[in-house]
Amino acid sequence: MTSPSHPVVPPPFVNGNYTDVDNDAPFSIPSSDLIASLDEYDGDVVGWINDLLDGPPQADGERKESTALPLSEVDKRVNQLSRRLEIASQDTAGQLERTIDDITRTVPRLTYDLQFMRESAISLKSALETVQTRSNLRIAGTQTEETTKALELLQYLDTVKTRMEASLEVLREAESWSTLESEVTGLIAEQQYDRASDRLAEANKSMPLFQNTPEYESRRALMVSLQNQLEASLSSALVAAINSRDTNACKTFYSIFTRIQRESEFRNYYYGSRRANIVSMWQRTPLSDCAEETIMLDAAGLDITPQQTNIPIKFSLFLSQVFTELLSILNEERTYIPAIFPDPQYTLSAFIQSVIDALNPSLPQRLSAVLDFYGATALPELIDAFRSTESFAVETEKIMEKVGNSAFFAAAVSGEEHLRPPLSTAQKRSSKRMSISRRMGAGRTSISLLPGQIPSSIAPWEQSLFEPFTEYQNDYGSLEKAFLEDNYRLASQRARVSATDGDEQVDIARLLRAQSAEVFSMAEDSIARCMALTHGYGGGALVTVLDYLFGLFLDGCRSDVSSLRKPPTGIPAAQFGADPPDIDYSTEDWNVFQLGLHLLETCRAIKERLAVLENRIRNNMGQISPALRLARVDPASHPLPGTTSGAALILAQSGLNSLALQGLLDVLDKPASSASPILGGARSAIVALTKSCQTLLQNIILSPLHTHLVAYPFLSVWSATKDQRSKGAFDLNIPTFSLSPTPIVARVAEGLLNLPRLFEVYADDDALAFSIETLPFVDGDSLDALGRESPVGEPLSRVQSHVSGAAPPSEVPGPAETPIVLSAEMVSSTWLSSLALSLLAHLTADILPTIPALSPTGTAQLASDLSYLSNIVRALNVEWDDLERWKELAELSDEEGKERVGLAPLDEQDAPMKSIARMRSWA
Repeated sequence: MTSPSHPVVPPPFVNGNYTDVDNDAPFSIPSSDLIASLDEYDGDVVGWINDLLDGPPQADGERKESTALPLSEVDKRVNQLSRRLEIASQDTAGQLERTIDDITRTVPRLTYDLQFMRESAISLKSALETVQTRSNLRIAGTQTEETTKALELLQYLDTVKTRMEASLEVLREAESWSTLESEVTGLIAEQQYDRASDRLAEANKSMPLFQNTPEYESRRALMVSLQNQLEASLSSALVAAINSRDTNACKTFYSIFTRIQRESEFRNYYYGSRRANIVSMWQRTPLSDCAEETIMLDAAGLDITPQQTNIPIKFSLFLSQVFTELLSILNEERTYIPAIFPDPQYTLSAFIQSVIDALNPSLPQRLSAVLDFYGATALPELIDAFRSTESFAVETEKIMEKVGNSAFFAAAVSGEEHLRPPLSTAQKRSSKRMSISRRMGAGRTSISLLPGQIPSSIAPWEQSLFEPFTEYQNDYGSLEKAFLEDNYRLASQRARVSATDGDEQVDIARLLRAQSAEVFSMAEDSIARCMALTHGYGGGALVTVLDYLFGLFLDGCRSDVSSLRKPPTGIPAAQFGADPPDIDYSTEDWNVFQLGLHLLETCRAIKERLAVLENRIRNNMGQISPALRLARVDPASHPLPGTTSGAALILAQSGLNSLALQGLLDVLDKPASSASPILGGARSAIVALTKSCQTLLQNIILSPLHTHLVAYPFLSVWSATKDQRSKGAFDLNIPTFSLSPTPIVARVAEGLLNLPRLFEVYADDDALAFSIETLPFVDGDSLDALGRESPVGEPLSRVQSHVSGAAPPSEVPGPAETPIVLSAEMVSSTWLSSLALSLLAHLTADILPTIPALSPTGTAQLASDLSYLSNIVRALNVEWDDLERWKELAELSDEEGKERVGLAPLDEQDAPMKSIARMRSWA
């Protein structure tokens, strides 16, 4: 801070020393003057003290150059100044105390004075009312006819005077209008445009006088004609001044146009000149992905479309170039517009709006052409265009704020009569979305809003910029789905090629891994696209599309897995008397079994990566979730990061702000440990694929047993009689002591007993432990309890049987569920239990009911087989209710069976009873 031009004069320097008398010189002035000198320093106390302590200035105004003062002298002066300040402080305190005392004495008297004034006013009012009453009575009594006539005459004379003055004014205006055309024409010819505009402005003020008169239309037509002449005379000079950036001339022209009520035309001239390069660039640049053809016509209707010789470029890249060029123009206008217009913010906004409206083809038409060109793959191009638009809007908003805060703008508009306040941030943010019907057509080149008509809402230029993208934002889900479908088709082809070695069969495990890598990459990219185009408002649609993508991928994988191994069909040769083959597995069986283990391992990797993807969605949406929730309360006050308040407002009022988004936000608000999964459909699909892989493994393991059981319903023993069974090879009667199981049941039982030995090889394979709760006939709650405590001797699983043999539905594990940790022995035991139960379910639901009929001998053999098989599965710690039910019914005599059937209505009979009753002819 600089010191004032007249600092306090310090004591003089005499013979190298400061005398005591001189030392008191600067402090000899009154304390009030000394303290008042501090005001000249605008609070700079340090500068004030330094000037007091420094030496006096020379005659030429410069401070004398001398050696530094001795410390003793400085200390002495400081002490003197300190004493003076203490005295001044005491004086000030004394004056303050006296002032307080005066106020203390005066305030109590004020109440009395106010009461006295009130009573006096009431008395005066009463006296005036009395005087007025007496005067009215006296006037009424003394009024005569002569007085009345005199007053009427005075009123008549006043009316005559008023009308004569009005007539004089009309005559003057008529005389003025009679010479208006010649005067204005002459002034225009002499290029005295200021005087011509003043003359027209004066004449225009008298137009209301001729309202509802015959002369009004003629004079109005004359006024418009003269204004047109003046505008035509100024147009070429105005365009030249605009192009040469002559702000003084432009400001003069603006004043002239304003005086003749042609401000909007001036703005059209200005906007048209400044946007010419942008419009030409928009029309002349060839585009590789826009098929429309723009035809330019001159005033005579002739085609003047320029020949395009440049290399075509993509629209998204071209749009970025257009906005870059427009930003450079706006940065120039940030300096020029405040020097010409009194409302720079409005003018800059209207200029941007005029540029957008002048584009032909319009921005929506270009975007539609891009969509038609790219089809299903148009989404990235639309996002690139939206990003360029958004970046331009953000930079433009910064420029608008700079214009609004410009000190030059404040000085430029201080003397204007028609001051239009700039749009404040609060006004823009408290706005309400404009209807799309208020937007201007693509072919209009002049602004449709007059100055001052911008509503306290989203800026029109923001509306025109972002409205074309609203349709695609609302259709984000459909666009994303189409894009992912197309990419998935190509990715599947690439993965299938990479998983194929020459002419060999496709390795499904490699194919699944390759496809999963592609799918997760696409899913992660889709999150970025959702945030870029919708700023999170498309989160609900994103979750739906990702569920669809993973369903498409995993369902296809499940179909491939299901086609690997099918259960045996047909009737083997065993039913014709041949012995059943030994239970063994081929090389193909072991290869498929290894493949199934690899597929299970891949399923686990997919599930883990799916959890990572859900966390990524949670993190991305969690960053903007507070803003989205605040926007529901007050959309205009909480713009989204990285975009303008207008774009945020349009998104908040779009169809993306739906119940699906609300549901997603509710899930995100809950802790991750207790929230339901975000991608529920994808998790269901991975569970279904896991079940298919587990079923594949079970089918491989049980395939020899299934092969044996295919012939079981067609054994001849079921229809054999006692005589046939008791004869030997030479027709000798051989006594029968007990029935042995049929060879098929014996082989099946042998296969079941060999299963533990089979699983010893794979006991340590982690793939078998993955999602073990989804195995058929396995209860997750029981497994969880088994993981904590496994009592010895209790059956691992006792499950209510299902006639259909299908596994009970498993709940999709949520992210909060703790994985079930089991030892290798528990895993093997669980698999053995599931395998045994699956085989028994297949036997009781699919094999036994197909036995055509049972003779008494066949019934006894069936009871023996089922009893033997029941003992075998009990040795494996497995029980199956339907097996026990079949055994119980097979052991009944015909009398007991018929009695039970008679006592139980048909609708209350279970499936085993109905089957046995049919076979043994009880019904």
